Amino acid sequence: MNPKLVRITTVPISLEKLLEGQLSYMQNYFNVTAVSADKDALQKLGQHINVPTYHIEMSRQITPWKDLKAVFKLYQFFKMEQVSIVHTHTPKAGIVGMMASYFAKVPLRLHTVAGLPLMEAKGAKRNLLNLVEKCTYKFATKVYPNSKGLYDFILSEKLTSQQKLQIIGNASSNGIDTSHFDPNLFTIQQNLELRTELNIATNSFVFIFVGRLVGDKGINELIEAYTQLRKAFPAKDTTLLLVGPFEHDLDPLQESTLQAIDRNASIISVGYQQDVRPYFAMSDALVFPSYREGFPNVVMQAGAMGLPCIVTDINGCNEIIEHKVNGIIISSKDAVSLTAAMSQLLSSDPTMNLLSSNARKMIVERYERREVWEALLQEYQSLLLQLDDQRHV
Repeated sequence: MNPKLVRITTVPISLEKLLEGQLSYMQNYFNVTAVSADKDALQKLGQHINVPTYHIEMSRQITPWKDLKAVFKLYQFFKMEQVSIVHTHTPKAGIVGMMASYFAKVPLRLHTVAGLPLMEAKGAKRNLLNLVEKCTYKFATKVYPNSKGLYDFILSEKLTSQQKLQIIGNASSNGIDTSHFDPNLFTIQQNLELRTELNIATNSFVFIFVGRLVGDKGINELIEAYTQLRKAFPAKDTTLLLVGPFEHDLDPLQESTLQAIDRNASIISVGYQQDVRPYFAMSDALVFPSYREGFPNVVMQAGAMGLPCIVTDINGCNEIIEHKVNGIIISSKDAVSLTAAMSQLLSSDPTMNLLSSNARKMIVERYERREVWEALLQEYQSLLLQLDDQRHV
């Protein structure tokens, strides 16, 4: 009988998008259960990927009482199911899942770190988030930062010991399916049709951003930079395409940013899209001025689709992108540097050609999805073998 593996994220979209395909792959070797909030979305996902699910109420906000109830419910579930491995992702799922599995005496308690909100927090909130991370890592038996930058940050902040930390493969939580993210799957005609549908001119240079439209993703700086770019190149036809949802409650944009998005006809916001590939395929370059990341899927996806990427000098981004090789690295929270980088791509064909020619091959060589899955499977099997050896000593 295969060992029982439980994978937990705070919301189901993380299971669906950030770990796409991975749970189905692991189902070949384990009895996998997916745990998350939002019961309807979770059940729908479970039916789609043919993986059992278990619903638990969780919120990305600070909700101590609800979190304790979630811990107790998970504790009961782990005890009843006799789970061998609990593997959590995202901060809230991490503390709830690791605490519950610790008290339930689950032997292998694993947590992946894919970005830390505390990096941008200050004062009392920073202290609280620091404490939560330390507790999560204390309850875990292994912690997997999904980038070298996060690995170094966790050590520098003394959040846990080096012995607990490990990077799986070449980093990334899930890698990229480069056969799926492939520009050759989209014809010139299809790209032109989507441009027409969005009222984008054939010759317009399209900068694309994919992700949540929030302050921490650098959207305020992006809109400011794009506004300045339009002034600097009035004769150039450019478009800024925003693909992703607003989050007005958790991390709202500045009012001036929202007004600029609403009033500027060359800024097009299409909201959340189930399949982002057509939007990459019809675009010219990714702009991703985020403040903090783990190992961003969007940058790998854009690279696999052949797009040069403008990214900030933060962990994850500065590992996927090599400056002036497959993209441009700029300072975080710096609209002036962002404008200059966008100007360089817009005005220099040799730069665009060089970065574009390297974009896809560098992703294929380093972050093919199946290799990431196999590296994680090897880690699971190695840990189970060590556990078995300890039991027979």
